[in-house]
Amino acid sequence: MGKLKDLVSRAGRWLGLGAAAAPALHTATIEADRFDEIEWREVHDQAPALRDLIDDLLDRYDYTGDLIRDMWTAAYKAAPELRPREQMEPSRLVNHQVMEAMLDAPEFAELRKETAGDSYAAAMAVLAQAEPLRRMLERTKEARQATQHAAEAAEQAAQAAAAVQAALQEAAEQEDAKGEVPATAAATVQQAIDAAEAAEQEAEQAAAQAQAALDHSGPSTRTAVRAAAAQAAEQAREETALMTAWGIEPGQTARMDFETRRQLAERLRGGRLGQFAQLIGRFRQMARGERARKVEHAVGELVGVTLGDDISRAIPSEVASLGVPALRPVFAAKVAEGRLMTYETRGEQITGQGAIIALIDTSSSMTNTYEATGITREAWAKAAGLALLDQARASRRDFAGIVFSHENAPPKVFEFPGGRASVEQLLEFGETFLGGGTSFTRPLDEAAELLERAYNAEGTARADIVMVTDGEAKVSEEWMRTWQERKARLDFRTFGLAIATTPGPVLEALADNVRMVADLADVTQVADLFRVI
Repeated sequence: MGKLKDLVSRAGRWLGLGAAAAPALHTATIEADRFDEIEWREVHDQAPALRDLIDDLLDRYDYTGDLIRDMWTAAYKAAPELRPREQMEPSRLVNHQVMEAMLDAPEFAELRKETAGDSYAAAMAVLAQAEPLRRMLERTKEARQATQHAAEAAEQAAQAAAAVQAALQEAAEQEDAKGEVPATAAATVQQAIDAAEAAEQEAEQAAAQAQAALDHSGPSTRTAVRAAAAQAAEQAREETALMTAWGIEPGQTARMDFETRRQLAERLRGGRLGQFAQLIGRFRQMARGERARKVEHAVGELVGVTLGDDISRAIPSEVASLGVPALRPVFAAKVAEGRLMTYETRGEQITGQGAIIALIDTSSSMTNTYEATGITREAWAKAAGLALLDQARASRRDFAGIVFSHENAPPKVFEFPGGRASVEQLLEFGETFLGGGTSFTRPLDEAAELLERAYNAEGTARADIVMVTDGEAKVSEEWMRTWQERKARLDFRTFGLAIATTPGPVLEALADNVRMVADLADVTQVADLFRVI
């Protein structure tokens, strides 16, 4: 027989340490509320690439699904918070180390400028870090195994502590009136205590080994995290720049699901569209600057006093003379002779009121590149066309892009009322290439027909046609007479841009204003065009 109080004294340190009494530990390193969880589930369901990454990593590394979620949450939240280390499941301590290094990295702070509040951008940032993440997980494999062993040892220690409590409870149920329990029950309690001591020692050793492994992997983890964040930030900035260059506004992408937006980004990076982006951006920036210069001296801005016959601008002292009957003949004489003192104003009148129509040559020679820059003639022409589209949108004018080549290839016409275009229309305009030779008559006829319809329906005239070409073509005298008649009736202007070639006589005859574009890397050669259109 043994005293129960003695057994309780020996088992005291394990009482209350069982699994039921242990504090709840977390598997997520970054704190998240239910709204974050909803957003995560939505992007997870929409993003097959993200799910594939998680599945691939889980085949080789435990708990990487939790790590991917942590990385996304940290990139998405406005102010991500790291859980205290002691609140984490021991098996997730490597995840905790990775996320701690990530939140401390200046490169990650730069990345979050592009991803905070944007679930798509946060997911793309995770995917951009996939390869560096794989290498980092391989280097931390030993630490991950050590923390897993520590987690298992801690669980066994908790179970052993629970076994002590169970044995003691069973002994208490056999206590007699003298406070004694049977020897077998006492022996069972002692065996449970011995097992708990051994499990506790094993857990302490495993925890020490895990900490040593974490300490060893810490420097390489921090280096890898910084490199991965820098790579993701660069990709995020590149995607933002691509969207901006193509005139795709954040509101348009916000309405897309994950996969549609990802495919759009890949489409913009690849093929000809990716080659156009930098040039398009330069064109748009230049055109915005020229539009701003239009109002440097706004219409009606007073700059002095001059002589003229415009009664609406007469200075007050001249107008006052109308109140004196004897001076009225003098006033009339001044008006007739242009000697009336009037206010002088400065400003550029917007002469084009109809549509802006860009005719873009896509004959085979337009694929030729400009010296070492690698810029194609097509890229320059399409970039100019998109800048003219911006011009139309800014001035609330209709826009049409007509992509043309040889006589037997029907031109492709893109109409953007009010200068507004969907993402798909923009990309189709940018990707369309016909090849072959060059014909001027078919695209110009298409442009004239567009203007005829607008004139007949709304009476709109005074449009601007801009032909961008590197070729020359023949036109008949009869066609030229018809063209001149149309031009006189519809009152439009024509501009010709000869790319990397000397303007030919036909282009010079067709256009009111012709210029040669010699340097495809220099978009400012046609800057004045955006002040007069």
